[in-house]
Amino acid sequence: MNNKPKFLAPGEYSWQEDKADIDAHSTTQFVYNANRSLAIDLQRQRLPIFKNRIHIIYLLEKYQTLVLIGETGCGKSTQVPQYMTEGILLREMMSDPLLTNYCVIILDEVHERTLLTDIIMGLLKKILRKRRSLKVIVSSATVDAEELRDFFNTNTTKDATKDTATILSVEGRLFPVDIFYVQDPVADYVNAVVDTTLKIHENEEEGDILAFLTGMEEVDRAVSLLSEHAKLVKEGKQKLMPLPMYGSLPNSEQLKVFWRAPKDTRKVIVATNIAETSITIPNVVFVIDCGFAKVPWFEVETQTNSLIVAPVSKASANQRAGRAGRVRSGKTYRLYTEEAYEQLFESTPPQMQRADLAPAILQLKALGIDNVLRFSFPSSPPSKHLLSGLELLYALGAVDSKGELTSPVGITMAEMPLDPVFSKCLIASGEMECSEEITTILSMLQVQNVFVRPFGGQAALKSRVAHRKFEVEEGDLITLLNVYTAFEKNKSTGWCQKHFLNHKALRRATEIRVQMRKLLKKLDIPVASSNGNTQQVLRCITTGLFPNAAYLHYTGVYKTVRGNRDLYIHPNSCLYTLQQPQWILFCEVLQTNKTFMRELTVVQPEWLIELAPHFYERTAIDPV
Repeated sequence: MNNKPKFLAPGEYSWQEDKADIDAHSTTQFVYNANRSLAIDLQRQRLPIFKNRIHIIYLLEKYQTLVLIGETGCGKSTQVPQYMTEGILLREMMSDPLLTNYCVIILDEVHERTLLTDIIMGLLKKILRKRRSLKVIVSSATVDAEELRDFFNTNTTKDATKDTATILSVEGRLFPVDIFYVQDPVADYVNAVVDTTLKIHENEEEGDILAFLTGMEEVDRAVSLLSEHAKLVKEGKQKLMPLPMYGSLPNSEQLKVFWRAPKDTRKVIVATNIAETSITIPNVVFVIDCGFAKVPWFEVETQTNSLIVAPVSKASANQRAGRAGRVRSGKTYRLYTEEAYEQLFESTPPQMQRADLAPAILQLKALGIDNVLRFSFPSSPPSKHLLSGLELLYALGAVDSKGELTSPVGITMAEMPLDPVFSKCLIASGEMECSEEITTILSMLQVQNVFVRPFGGQAALKSRVAHRKFEVEEGDLITLLNVYTAFEKNKSTGWCQKHFLNHKALRRATEIRVQMRKLLKKLDIPVASSNGNTQQVLRCITTGLFPNAAYLHYTGVYKTVRGNRDLYIHPNSCLYTLQQPQWILFCEVLQTNKTFMRELTVVQPEWLIELAPHFYERTAIDPV
């Protein structure tokens, strides 16, 4: 296939950052305001949603729930909600189940349909029945409004005048956008993004370019290639300024995409799906859509959480296209055929229907929802996912044979804002006298891109040499422990640059570690050190991550104990260039051309039998 896309004119053709960059929206810390020179009242009046202020207030007086559908650019995210994360609201519900301190709850960006958002909607539905004075606004860019209205409507009669939920649509502020498709599928969409960018730069009028790719590595690769081309621009021609955009990028780097470029320069922002709905980048006129995104996916048969690169939905594709029509008429170049677009799903399946439900079940149990199978979810999750989540919690000791939260393990795990497997490690670390090391490791796992990996050239080689100083045969988690231990002794930005480490990520890990240790003290878990006993730390990791075990098959590939799925060590792992260990534990799986394991730990098979006898037996882990 030809890598270079050929486009047709429209109508011619018949406390988790960039693991997937999907949850990065809530961690974004920057704010851009194009009207910052105006008084705040005048800024509000310039937004389309301002005209609907009276309508919103009236409907809230008449109904308990308002489904607010706002088109791109209407101002719903900046003017309606006053900012709190889903996790914090969930914690509020634990201490105050009826949310008596609040009179109006606003859920924004509901179209993302995250696990926590769906849980909160289910809980709010129960609260609304008991607190008739409580009001709820459900705000979204693209969603099935009727489905949400019906979900929150507590009226069981056919009399529409007694409905408790209603819909209000707010028009956006969009200019026309022409859509172009490729004639033939592209073989490499990263190269196609670069080629299309250069064609736009050569042939189109002024205006910045926003290109969508699936993750940090692809973004950095495209920016690196465009930067090489930017050096070749002749004197007197318009310059090119390529900029990356993803959730784990340092704040100072994120802000660069909002700065207006010099008159003789065109900005090219290469972004993940963080730029799809959560932020608005000014002066974008051209959008390039690769047609793919990273999506978290849970496979019940193998008990693995994967990040898969999958085609976007029509809703996502239209959201991306809408980014080109914010300042004037724009153009969107889709790196897939019109026929392929017609075959896309209307919307991305809610996370509730494709995720590991163990964390959700644990939270619901802690909130007193005993019968999780009968809980009212906006979109019902597969029953096999619910059963799998219960099985995992039982294996971790969080619930008993009756499905009830255990004390103290289950109750303590619910108090921790971590995945259940990591919560179990943290609890066990107190008993195994290695909580100092485990809090450091878990804090490092909560941040992204600790290692700076330049793309190509001498810098890439130097970074590899620098990173080897910290690498050990026990795996990535102990390597992360070594990195942080060395950082604690130095802490300077210069030292981090010399060793190709992300200073901001390490400082964030420090903040998380402090919070984690405060939580341990609150929960009466002793903070102690293993004093260099690495095996003690590895055994503690095994107490929580034992479900994520893989063994080296005689064919040379790793296989999961459950489901016999083929797995490979990720190229960024410190174990990639070492002799392959027989048994390893992984934190997550990334699926691209192969299924890769990330954040690995080398373990002994007898530890699995000793520390998880209810989960493993000798015949189950004998790799014959």
